[in-house]
Amino acid sequence: MAAVATCGSGAGTTGSAVATASKSNVTSFQRRGPRASGTNDSGPRLVSIAGTRPSVRNGQLLVSTGLPALDQLLGGGLAIGTVLLIEEDKYNIYSPLLFKCFLAEGIVNGHTLLVASAKEDPANILQELPAPLLDDNSKKEFDEDVYNHKTPESNIKMKIAWRYQLLPKMEIGPVSSRFGHYYDASKRIPQELIEASNWHGFFLPEKISSTLKVEPCSLTPGYIKLLQFIQNIIYEEGFDGSNPQKKQRNVLRIGIQNLGSPLWGDDICCAENGSNSHSLTKFLYVLRGLLRTSLSACIITMPTHLIQNKTIIARVTNLSDTVIGLESFIGSERETNPLYKDYHGLIHIRQIPRLNNLICDESDVKDLAFKLKRKLFTIEVDFIS
Repeated sequence: MAAVATCGSGAGTTGSAVATASKSNVTSFQRRGPRASGTNDSGPRLVSIAGTRPSVRNGQLLVSTGLPALDQLLGGGLAIGTVLLIEEDKYNIYSPLLFKCFLAEGIVNGHTLLVASAKEDPANILQELPAPLLDDNSKKEFDEDVYNHKTPESNIKMKIAWRYQLLPKMEIGPVSSRFGHYYDASKRIPQELIEASNWHGFFLPEKISSTLKVEPCSLTPGYIKLLQFIQNIIYEEGFDGSNPQKKQRNVLRIGIQNLGSPLWGDDICCAENGSNSHSLTKFLYVLRGLLRTSLSACIITMPTHLIQNKTIIARVTNLSDTVIGLESFIGSERETNPLYKDYHGLIHIRQIPRLNNLICDESDVKDLAFKLKRKLFTIEVDFIS
């Protein structure tokens, strides 16, 4: 895996080996793992990159999604080299917020961003990113939101089913941590952070050309251009490891908005058996190959509720590593149902990646609800069964 550094080489005498072991305080019961550099001094076993941490379950390098509660549901965060697919809510109100939190987390940690959209200029998307909550003010902001949205205790007890009483609450107050931050949806990220960041934008109307020749049964022109753009960034900036990065090693965060919509030149949302029915799945297949061999992670939002052919949805799910779906209450019976008045929708964890496993892991908690408070987007156990 690209996230794991190579072992240091070089042999020495028995005496020097013992002296080195004593100096680094390593016993025979501790395995000396791969180091981030080829030097002989003690160092981390995994590549040390800001805003990352190894998974406690399999050692896979993780990045935060920008939502600590979602990180917890996904086993600690989003694994490097994987794709997170977000099934957009019906009116596309809440999925853009998750998309922007992922990008904002990258800017806060100094990661390189690649933002692709066929609808909105990436420069405008960055201007609308939520502002990170400072550690000193996080607890105060959280307490204000909880107080303003507090539900009478008697009503809560009537809603909670007995099988949920032993489950911990998914959302807790912000804590000081370098992995995962909370974001204020009512404020915008400081301009100086955007100016200091390294980002690449792909705006389809500016990249597409009417003279581009496309072979039959191939990818749509938009998908071809995007794959070429992603591949060039990965190779030119050394995220694949073949061309070592000149500066400190970094992570590439890729965000693709509204993939599969007609704006990308795809017709899967317009017809059940369109001429480009395999174009999206081919794109995801190639994209995942690029991610697997690079220090990168990708988030994709997709209007799956508009896709006519359900078989395509199944293929897209299989080609994604992590899949979550957002179900908004807007326009549904639950919007006026008093039992759901404290929530804005449901979140479904449809798939968790198979990391060093033969089978797919499953989330321990099935019934989850989300709500957008005055400033914070939170995920909690849905107490309504």
